[in-house]
Amino acid sequence: MTNPSPRGTYLTISEALRARIAEGAYPDGLPSEAEIGREFGVARTTVRRALRTLEETGDVTTVAGVGRQTGSGAQMAPYKRIMTDLLERIRTGDLPAGAQLPSEAELAETYGVARGTVRRAVHELEGAGHVQARHGVGRFVSPTS
Repeated sequence: MTNPSPRGTYLTISEALRARIAEGAYPDGLPSEAEIGREFGVARTTVRRALRTLEETGDVTTVAGVGRQTGSGAQMAPYKRIMTDLLERIRTGDLPAGAQLPSEAELAETYGVARGTVRRAVHELEGAGHVQARHGVGRFVSPTS
């Protein structure tokens, strides 16, 4: 970064990133904090301050499991995507009441995510009453869904 100043550097970085966002330079989300820090030659805390500034103005949102996204590239967290898909399958009858859900391993393979991500999605569905767990057997679509 040319002529970095000890104060306000994060504002310069946030403005540079904002300009790139406006140009459409980040359709798949912002680079990592480490990459931005290397590019501008600053510490990660300075990068975090710059990104926080962008989040406060609504130019960037943080999506759990995905990263920082621009308004045009906003994505859904992976566990929410799995939940949404399974709920749609339940609503359309592809997974009727009483049907067994695919195993965690099968869902992880299908969605290309870790089993912990699948576990979170299914746990949320259980909490909402859409799915029931039977210990040692599996998870099944609730009759009331």
